[in-house]
Amino acid sequence: MEGARVLYIDDDAGLCRLASRTLERMGCAVDTAQSGAEGVAKAALGGFDLVAVDHFMPGQDGLETLAQLRALPNPPPVVYVTGSEDSRIAVAALKAGAADYVIKSIGEDFFALLGSAFQQARAKQRLELAKAQAEEELRHSNARLETLLKEVNHRVANSLQLVSAFVHMQSAALPDEAAKNALQDTQRRIQAIAQVHRRLYTGDGVDTVAMDDYLAALVAELQETWSTPAAPRVLTLASEPIRMKTDRAVSLGVIVNELVSNACKYAYPATSSGEVRIALTRDGDDRFLLKVEDDGCGLEADAKPKGTGLGTKVIRAMAKSLHAQLTYDVEHHGVRAVLSAAC
Repeated sequence: MEGARVLYIDDDAGLCRLASRTLERMGCAVDTAQSGAEGVAKAALGGFDLVAVDHFMPGQDGLETLAQLRALPNPPPVVYVTGSEDSRIAVAALKAGAADYVIKSIGEDFFALLGSAFQQARAKQRLELAKAQAEEELRHSNARLETLLKEVNHRVANSLQLVSAFVHMQSAALPDEAAKNALQDTQRRIQAIAQVHRRLYTGDGVDTVAMDDYLAALVAELQETWSTPAAPRVLTLASEPIRMKTDRAVSLGVIVNELVSNACKYAYPATSSGEVRIALTRDGDDRFLLKVEDDGCGLEADAKPKGTGLGTKVIRAMAKSLHAQLTYDVEHHGVRAVLSAAC
């Protein structure tokens, strides 16, 4: 408490003088006020480290004075002083923001207790200031990390977009139709992953993806890719607002890309229209349910995968990363793929 500047507020002039002498011997610089209004006016000028307020004062009692002191900008800790042993007064003072309270008595014991209360109040204030500073530094650190993560996701998305462009250029230069189609499938897989990173640097979160927004953008890209005037494809999406970690969002996005692409390619004749429906819903508190379905020709029992079969392998690998298994509803007319996993 050495060097602390103390304001002692009490209507008893004699006790003010005694408090001033005693606290100065403890190393404090003391100022006094003999009314609550005077004390608040002095405290408003600033510079005090600690304040003691007496409860019983004419005109404006200690509780009212305490409330006005606490309303000041950056108020110092206040120790409440009362000559009454009524615990309700102490409780009221603590609830109003007093750092501590001391029962007033004549003698050295009172000032020893007051000095101890002052020391504890200052120690508590230092801890609170240190905590506030640490929290502010943590907020700044988190803000810097979020900015850095957004920048990383921006760069990853741009790099994947560049890779996708290279793959597109390569496919356009190939005369072999099968190789061209394989590269186009690869390009769509890259786009599905890049879309996740675009959502991460343009959205509110830096480590989770809003799946309804992500799937809407992904489905719009697939619609543009697969729907042609000769073979129109209508893709409809119904998605609940579910958020997922980045790696799980990537796995689910790649699965949706593969299932929708397969339905657009194989469910309907090349010269007719068809609809593909995608639904993502909650399956309990911490799980999701994905359904991708069409009304096309369906799956033949024990039929070999159409095309290269790579899409089937990709789906299995992504489902395994989600600790899930893709199943097919055999009673559905057409194909209905169902996957349930943890969010």
